[in-house]
Amino acid sequence: MNSNQQILFNQKHFFNLNQDVCYLNCAAYSPLLNVSVEAGQRGIALKVNPVEINPQKNFFENVDRVRLIFSDLVNANDFERIAVIGSVAYGMAVVANNLHRLPDIAQKKHVILIEEEFPNNVYAFERVNAQLGLTYLTIGPNKSVDDTAKSWNENILNAITNQTAMIVMPHIHWIYGVRFDLETISKRCKEVGALLIIDGTQSVGAFPFDIEKIQPDALICASYKWLLGPYSMGLAYFGEFFDNGVPIEESWMNRKDSDKFAQLTNYERAYRPKAQRYNVGESSHFIQMPMLETSLKQIMAWGVENIQNYTKSITENAIEELQKLGCKVASESYRVNHLFGVSLPYQIDSKQLYDNLTSQNIIVSLRGTAIRVSPHLYNDESDLDKLVETIAKTL
Repeated sequence: MNSNQQILFNQKHFFNLNQDVCYLNCAAYSPLLNVSVEAGQRGIALKVNPVEINPQKNFFENVDRVRLIFSDLVNANDFERIAVIGSVAYGMAVVANNLHRLPDIAQKKHVILIEEEFPNNVYAFERVNAQLGLTYLTIGPNKSVDDTAKSWNENILNAITNQTAMIVMPHIHWIYGVRFDLETISKRCKEVGALLIIDGTQSVGAFPFDIEKIQPDALICASYKWLLGPYSMGLAYFGEFFDNGVPIEESWMNRKDSDKFAQLTNYERAYRPKAQRYNVGESSHFIQMPMLETSLKQIMAWGVENIQNYTKSITENAIEELQKLGCKVASESYRVNHLFGVSLPYQIDSKQLYDNLTSQNIIVSLRGTAIRVSPHLYNDESDLDKLVETIAKTL
């Protein structure tokens, strides 16, 4: 895991953002790094002139480098457990396709989700739940207490029982920025024989994630948010439960010795090691894979903890001012710095505020009744000041 300690300053020069726009919306989609755009252009040129495609290098070596960097990013000690996926939905479909293999599945009764979960993680298991006789158990916070984030974590732990087949949850809530105590939740899952499936899309790349400490059964991430990568790509870690599992596709590239092009008609039944059976078809992605590689390298160079510290430095005053205005934000002990939801005073029309912010070129997300704010290294404190000023004028 990357652990370089450095003080970061504004890194907007790494991006090609409009100088007139206050972009606080990385949780929706990140801008691409300039170096990633250049890498993508080289990939396009490669496809324009395919005589330059090197089967070993472009089909396999490029992919292995990305898998290795990502394994370092999340502190997974075996990069063979990293798969290239097309989306979070694809990764969750892999999980759904293997849930029947869980020991004692016939004795299990439910799958745990968190309240106001992203739709992908709800839709993914409806069909398999019906097939296996499972129901959803949705867990939310106690809204009547002061520290709702703390109560949310407690409620999740209390809900995990011997009847739990699996819990599917994020590290960071995609609307409110609430941080869930995955280490403690993981220990409880192992006690009762339940799978722990993590959607890391809103955390990995901007907040430390440690596979060795958390020990999830799967970690699934889209690349186009905090990994600063292209759309329609993702990366996933699959633990030992999935080693002999059932893939979604039967891609030739996922079979043993598939890099030996001269013998591809010697059909091979064995898969490449561990998670590689779950690679999406055409995982080489000649254009997108080099883009993702450059973005991962830059994240590692910056350091995830340093990104988190920088976003804290530019948001802490704004959060304090918002709270003075009557807005609610998750408690600091259960909140991350790169993404937070602002629950507004009852007299504020959230849609009207969102429209006001947009008219001022302040780009955030409206999710439910909360305004979601998600800065990155291309932002500075003045961007958050503009946000606070606009909300204050709306009161």
